Amino acid sequence: MSKKVTGVLAYIGIIFWLIAFLAGDKEGAKFHLNQGLVLAIGQIILNILSAIPIIGIVACIASVVLTVFAIMGIVSAVKEEEKPLPLIGNITILK
Repeated sequence: MSKKVTGVLAYIGIIFWLIAFLAGDKEGAKFHLNQGLVLAIGQIILNILSAIPIIGIVACIASVVLTVFAIMGIVSAVKEEEKPLPLIGNITILK
């Protein structure tokens, strides 16, 4: 897979992130793989928190924000830019 396709797949979800990580251009799209992983972990945490009644409302709103971040990341990957996402762009999991 090319760098662009790998970058786009990294933002779609954890399954697609795994496919991009295993079959894609890891070195070329490492930035987008990292940001996609941070988004996926954030979504998993928010899904767990949404089961708690009062926190669930905030978690649902935060989930919409992460979805907007994912769209911003996809646009950045298509343009082949390495533009960090707001609030979470400085978190590094993959080195």
